[in-house]
Amino acid sequence: MGFLRRDDDARAAEPTAPAWEPQAEAAPHAAAYEAGSLAGIPESGLERIARMKRDAQRGFFTSDLSVNEFLLVKEAGFEPLGLVLGSSIYHIGYQQAMWNQNQEMGVLTQAMYHARELAMTRMEEEADQLGADGVVGVRLDIGRYEWGPDLAEFIAVGTAVKHRGGELHRAPNGRPFTSDMSGQDFATLLRAGYRPAGLVMGNCVYHVARQGMMAAFRQVGRNLEMPNFTQALYEARELAMERMQVEADELASEGIVGARIVERSHGWGSHVIEFFAIGTAVVSVSPDHQIERPALVLPLQG
Repeated sequence: MGFLRRDDDARAAEPTAPAWEPQAEAAPHAAAYEAGSLAGIPESGLERIARMKRDAQRGFFTSDLSVNEFLLVKEAGFEPLGLVLGSSIYHIGYQQAMWNQNQEMGVLTQAMYHARELAMTRMEEEADQLGADGVVGVRLDIGRYEWGPDLAEFIAVGTAVKHRGGELHRAPNGRPFTSDMSGQDFATLLRAGYRPAGLVMGNCVYHVARQGMMAAFRQVGRNLEMPNFTQALYEARELAMERMQVEADELASEGIVGARIVERSHGWGSHVIEFFAIGTAVVSVSPDHQIERPALVLPLQG
């Protein structure tokens, strides 16, 4: 994946790559998507899509929804059409870093973002071919393989759904909506007068400076905050969250639900971490939002 260089003379090191500006780079997802496009989908994928179209005509589908999720999605007025996926095997570029400086790894940030976008776009293209309104239960995974230690596969998987009554539920930009909410949460959101606009995300790959030997000795046996580490991780999380919010703004959404931040090293080493923020942007479809009162369910021991 990426590589780091320890430079004993930090002042003599080459200038670091500029931080990724989300305002300038947040559009590869929108730019890459074209309605009806099949770019990047292999021949076997095209055959699977054609088969799912034929199966849909006789009411047959494949889904990763649980039984409860399937029934609630049906109750909400949507029909599952098939399991859709997108994949991209990506080589992450080389980037140097000064060992004693906090900095964003701009090359790695862009690579991790773009690879996920390629997978997401191909999944949306499959859903578009099925005539779906959107994709629910989206999972974004990263796989590593022994035959490619410097490669990673980015995978997006979800269930394509279409409104039974023909109401258009696509995102404001005309693409099938995407959501990582469960089938239960999706049905609850619809009943409350909201709908998903799209899965939004932001990321930041950050190098946390190593501590000098003298500083480490001074802290032995003492309870104290490590401001260098605190500020580095705080800034990295903020950048990831800000970029996620930029995507939500582009969808003209009212907010983000189910937001979470995932932190992983991806094999770069303990001082390089990716902060990945993801959630579902939602829009209001009704001025009256009725929130269902929770019901108490007591199991019967028989």
